Amino acid sequence: MTALCASTAAAIVIGNELLSGKIEEKNLLELSRMLRELGIRFVRAVVIADEIAVIRREVEELSRTVDVVFTSGGVGPTHDDVTMEAVAQAFGVDCVVDPVLERLLKQVYGEDLTEAHLRMALVPRGSELVSKTDAHWPATLVRNVFVLPGVPEIFRMKLESVRAHLRGSLPFISQAAFVTLEEVELKERLDAVVTRHPDVEVGSYPKWRDPAYRTKVTFDARDRAAVESALQDFLAQLEPGAVVRVE
Repeated sequence: MTALCASTAAAIVIGNELLSGKIEEKNLLELSRMLRELGIRFVRAVVIADEIAVIRREVEELSRTVDVVFTSGGVGPTHDDVTMEAVAQAFGVDCVVDPVLERLLKQVYGEDLTEAHLRMALVPRGSELVSKTDAHWPATLVRNVFVLPGVPEIFRMKLESVRAHLRGSLPFISQAAFVTLEEVELKERLDAVVTRHPDVEVGSYPKWRDPAYRTKVTFDARDRAAVESALQDFLAQLEPGAVVRVE
């Protein structure tokens, strides 16, 4: 398949167990790191319940407003695994058994294969299967929506297949300054940098009770020269000895 090109991305994380605190969410971190490396801006993430109408609504909206969408969770053999059906409804199609997934399931379970297992071969009609190699269990792509499982270990495995079929724009350049000043002491200086360098995203992150530094200030953009200019502008406003390190 042709690689999917994207500049913006969003994620829909699905699971009552996440909203109730029974399970810790871990997939957004892995996804955000991959998108950053590819040069794709991660603009929105939502965590929702295992409800078809809610999932369908989010898929409908986000698939129209960003270049690529990722769902996490609700893919499996049990009653609350309704993501495939919801995504199918969002695009006005039905779910069908994919012969490739059916064959893979038969290879894994053999004579123990049940109808419950075969639910994991259901995909929205018109879906594509993407895989890094023939040895990888494929990920499901429905138009511009990657439908991924919620189990963190499997989610990470599927991301390898996704990465092989996803292209971003220019990569992000990032630099950081670690300083001994608190955020409140930096406000006016940061405001000035933000005003003078509108193409650079500036972030400020305090560190409490750390003897090494008080605030980490980051500078991100797709243009290395722009990042360096904003960083040097900021550093020039600081007192001697205020900078612990730059990286």
